[in-house]
Amino acid sequence: MLRGLVLDYAGVLTDVGGDRLFAAVRTARAHGVRAALLSNSAGGPEARRGLTEWFDALVFSGEVGVAKPDAVVYRLTAEKLGVDAGACVFVDDSPRNVAGAVAAGMVGVRHVSVEETLTELEALFPVLVSGSR
Repeated sequence: MLRGLVLDYAGVLTDVGGDRLFAAVRTARAHGVRAALLSNSAGGPEARRGLTEWFDALVFSGEVGVAKPDAVVYRLTAEKLGVDAGACVFVDDSPRNVAGAVAAGMVGVRHVSVEETLTELEALFPVLVSGSR
C-alpha cells in the first residue's frame, strides 16, 4: 500500500498549473498520505518559505549532503516521512532522478505535465480522484 508522496520542486511544482499539484498534496495528506519535498537545492530558510504547511518533511540536498539520483537521499526522505521507501511515490521531471528513486525502491513518476502527473497520481492514490482536479 502506498503511503508516501515525494515531489521535486523545480520543474514539477513550479510548472504551469503546479497549484493543482499542491492541491493534490493537500488532499493526499488529508487522507493519511505522508508528503515530502525532495530538492537538490541548497535549502535554508528562504527555500523553506511557504512550503512547510504543505509537506510533512522538506529534504534539501545542500542540507543533508547527498543529492538525487543517489539512492541514499530517497531512503533518507522516506525515513523522515516514517514510511518505507517501497511505499513511496516519487515525482520528478528528470528521468535520471526518477530512475534513482526506483533503484531505491520507490515507485517513480516522470513529470511531463501537470495533467499527466495528476492522472498517474490518481491511479496510484485513489483518494485523489475526487479532490485534485
